[in-house]
Amino acid sequence: MVNTLGWPSLRPLQQQAIEPVMAGEHAVMLAPTAGGKTEAATFPILSRMLTEDWNGLSVLYVCPLKALLNNLFPRLESYAQMVGRTAGVWHGDIGRGVRGRMLAEPPDILLTTPESLEVMLISQTIDARAFLGNVRTVVVDEVHAFAGDDRGWHLLSLLERVSHLAGGPVQRIGLSATVGDPGGLLEWLKGSDTGRAGGVINPAADATTDQTEITVDFVGTIDNAATVISRLHRGEKRLVFVDSRARVEELSTALRLLDVATFVSHSSLSADERRYAERAFTEARDCVIVATSTLELGIDVGDLDRVIQIDAPSTVASFLQRIGRTGRRSGTSRNCLFLCTKDAAVLQAAGLLALWEDGWVEPVTPPPAPAHLFAQQLMALSLQEGRVGRQLWREWMGPLPAFAAMDPEPVEEIVEWMVNQAILVDEGGMLSFGIEGEESYGRRHFLDLIAVFTAAPLMTVWHGRRELGSIDPLSLQRRQDGPAVILLGGRPWRVKDVDWPRRLVFVEPSDDMGKSRWNSGGPAISYELAQAMARVLEGHTPGVTWSQRAKSVLAQQRSWHEWASPDGTVVGSDGGRPVWWTFAGTKANLALTEHLDCAGSVNAATELYVPLRPGTTQAGATAAIAELKRSDASDLLPGVSPGAVTGLKFNECLPLPLAMHTLAERLRDDDAVAATLEKALRAIA
Repeated sequence: MVNTLGWPSLRPLQQQAIEPVMAGEHAVMLAPTAGGKTEAATFPILSRMLTEDWNGLSVLYVCPLKALLNNLFPRLESYAQMVGRTAGVWHGDIGRGVRGRMLAEPPDILLTTPESLEVMLISQTIDARAFLGNVRTVVVDEVHAFAGDDRGWHLLSLLERVSHLAGGPVQRIGLSATVGDPGGLLEWLKGSDTGRAGGVINPAADATTDQTEITVDFVGTIDNAATVISRLHRGEKRLVFVDSRARVEELSTALRLLDVATFVSHSSLSADERRYAERAFTEARDCVIVATSTLELGIDVGDLDRVIQIDAPSTVASFLQRIGRTGRRSGTSRNCLFLCTKDAAVLQAAGLLALWEDGWVEPVTPPPAPAHLFAQQLMALSLQEGRVGRQLWREWMGPLPAFAAMDPEPVEEIVEWMVNQAILVDEGGMLSFGIEGEESYGRRHFLDLIAVFTAAPLMTVWHGRRELGSIDPLSLQRRQDGPAVILLGGRPWRVKDVDWPRRLVFVEPSDDMGKSRWNSGGPAISYELAQAMARVLEGHTPGVTWSQRAKSVLAQQRSWHEWASPDGTVVGSDGGRPVWWTFAGTKANLALTEHLDCAGSVNAATELYVPLRPGTTQAGATAAIAELKRSDASDLLPGVSPGAVTGLKFNECLPLPLAMHTLAERLRDDDAVAATLEKALRAIA
């Protein structure tokens, strides 16, 4: 295949992958975006397919995004055809006719998402045993994107069920960019198949790829950011990352008003709108695409010249993914321009770059206590098999760490609760859907069962017969001078009509400025990043290029926090409000706020400090913190209100105390709390 493709040689990752993949070992392969991971996995798999005479659907290639599947499919199809084999793609946008042809004549390689794989397993019109019973290997692309949230636990459960259909464990290969704990990621990916050999394949990076150009600038507003982007790097292709959909729309609209060729990509645009933008961007030269983290993953948007970051991402891993989009052409360097619109963003960017210089990357940590996913899998198995033995579910799910770590009592408690609530019915030890389960998650509503996240109810926006995307209902508030005007796809649209029962919005183009909203909480800031920000305030400056404006903001931040240090905590103030400066990160500060006697509102806690009640004296705060220091960090769980469990998918399948405990477990950071309580405390005027 290498000769057919005209390649002079294999890359180090591809060379090192041959032996373990051919031997059937589990593996996690690490390389930057466009580092040849797909070929490193598929070339030896295709060789095994031929030498071992695999027949039928033998390889699953799982991706987190439909757009990534669409992007990869032509390449994988061509590789398969070179050796006389076939590939197919299956996701929610694939038509019934295409799916029917694949069921009649299964491809050798199937590209899909976890949600579509779940559909294959539970559908009454698909013989899952016949279709998936020959699977030998599963490739999980962007595996780190799965492992850090509940989609990862869902995926592992699906792979256990596929292994059961296939008559034994299947080989698992994860593809990822740089992560902080690749060995831990490999152990997670193995699931119950811990006896099979496996390893991390992570060849040393080429020294030339370490040349980077990083600049931090402060611009103050989104409009100013648009002005800078419009004037810099003209004639080049620029990818701009913005960490909210609303600000993506705001920036892209501002760029178009400055006559910049601008394209937009985020999760609330329709699939057709995203495909149009990404296709047009790959074919254009002097242009900008503005995107959320959806373009952080390995979707090919052509040969980029520049990456621009509005404010700062919350993790080093995200930064590495984004900067890895550049520097692919010979003679070019990886680059990133930070355009900060807030003072705090300059500090966060500096902390992030300090960690990056240290070579530190966040470990991928699967969320603990997925009790709600156990309930989901019980329902899915009941739908798949018609009914499942109350004690035999482990044969399907296997001893997954996610469920094995749960004590037998909570597992049985979940089953009892679901039976008592008529979500399941127990007939002689066999579980099947009950009245309430059928109503909420049965065949009429099975689409709600296959997605493991609860999404806010959105309104679908139409211009004529063209679907534009979706918005939060909050965007539809009327203006004083007339109908609501929204932003979507980087353009303003006037709302003509709203069909509330069907959640449809009909619009027409507008010349007025508008605004769109989506309800979503900001990302949590880790203890390590908060500590790095304290180190920056203490005087450390990452060795990148700083504009005079950014230097001025950083100097001002240091003058306001001249007492800051990662070695201790401080009782002081923020804008006249009493606070405890911990630099402990979002999760730890939520827990400390919950359990500190003189703490103020939990809603006022940040990654840098714990709010104190108005009027709290330094002596009172110092005494209360000293008392808190006597606590065991493991006892200081963040508070969770009963109403908060509505954000946990399948929460109605759990007793309320267990649902609240599950959420609390996911908000805790015992190590950060313990480290904070051990530090010296002082008070400042």
